Amino acid sequence: MKQLIPEKQREFAIEVVRQLRDHGHQAYWAGGCVRDHLLGRTPYDFDVATSAHPEQIRAVFHHRKTLAIGAAFGVMTVVGPRGAGQVEVTTFRQDVSYSDGRHPDRITFSSPEEDAKRRDFTINGMFYDPLSDQITDFVGGEADLREGLVRAIGDPRARFTEDKLRMLRAVRFVSIFNFRFEEQTSAAIREMAPQVTVVSAERIADEMRIVLVHPARARAVASMQSLGLLPAILPELNSFLESESDAAATDFDAASVTPNSTRWRQMLAMLHWLQQPSFALALAVLLHAADGSDLAEAVGRRWRLSRRETDRLAWLLARRIDLSDAQTKQWSVLQPLLASDGAAELIELHSVQAKLGQLDQADVAFCREQLKRSAEDLNPSPLVGGADLIAHGIPRGPVFAKLLEQARAAQLDGLVRDRARAMEFVLDQFRKQSSERP
Repeated sequence: MKQLIPEKQREFAIEVVRQLRDHGHQAYWAGGCVRDHLLGRTPYDFDVATSAHPEQIRAVFHHRKTLAIGAAFGVMTVVGPRGAGQVEVTTFRQDVSYSDGRHPDRITFSSPEEDAKRRDFTINGMFYDPLSDQITDFVGGEADLREGLVRAIGDPRARFTEDKLRMLRAVRFVSIFNFRFEEQTSAAIREMAPQVTVVSAERIADEMRIVLVHPARARAVASMQSLGLLPAILPELNSFLESESDAAATDFDAASVTPNSTRWRQMLAMLHWLQQPSFALALAVLLHAADGSDLAEAVGRRWRLSRRETDRLAWLLARRIDLSDAQTKQWSVLQPLLASDGAAELIELHSVQAKLGQLDQADVAFCREQLKRSAEDLNPSPLVGGADLIAHGIPRGPVFAKLLEQARAAQLDGLVRDRARAMEFVLDQFRKQSSERP
């Protein structure tokens, strides 16, 4: 992915508005970039709303600089110079019916006010003129932004009926901005939460990927549970959630969690304590108290996660206590874990459990210290391989792999220190195992 430069993104987004205005069209920044601008945050992307129709947008910026992928919905993508990224330019529109609970069946072009009223939340429904530094607000977004409220525009049930994903987006905004729900908006989510599963699995996974790697992840999960969204998107947690008397509570303080707290609060604390986790690691913490041996496969299949994400999730869940007693484990048992690609994540998983007294923090510190060793010291090349065994007349078969495993363990534990001694060890083991076979 090309590196984006925020200053260039902003300059290009201003230039898009300027060029549309110069050609006689209305044009404003719209949506999340306006919200972020008012919050003093750097927008990660920019959207422009305009009175220009798709063919007029293309006439302004020319074919070479425009992509018409969403033209049927009034959306044109304008490609900027290096480092500036792209700007989505959308004609003011109204959406007509959402039969799939996600996308409009068709659209009609409209006015700025009608365009604002078809958007999701008031804090995302404002327009901004970057040339005059003026806000146009038809939906009360400025006031809600000042109050820290996430409020659906108009009837929340209508907004969520149009697009069920908006329920998860509402939780994201409440969590990452440390806002609160407007009462009718949260009531509508609570009522309609089971319907979120009509949204494509990939879109649900995308939302979860955003919230679980964000520092507000514990607050987001608590909010999802209190609103009924968590049981809908992660039914694997249902038996765990039903056994937790306070699983619907959202008043959560990680500092107050102790080894005697409920498992629900302990899980939230673990999520909170994670330091810049990957999606797989945060999801492992969320699922670690659930029942079932194939959790990773079930969730990965339903959310259509990549094979890499699913495998990492399964590996973390299967080894979530494997670093306990690390200081007394044989190195040949501990080393494969620490030499793996997921070692740092596994140590972090053990660290948040250790904060609850479930594991020994000294074991975590020991493992972190081992990771500081050089690559060759931590994971030295094997002294013997398959070709060596074949050269000494050892046939391939079950015993072949076992001998290689034994040789590797002997090397790691310091029982053999050179190739010659390792080969003597293998031949000795082969003779013993051959004599034991009937």
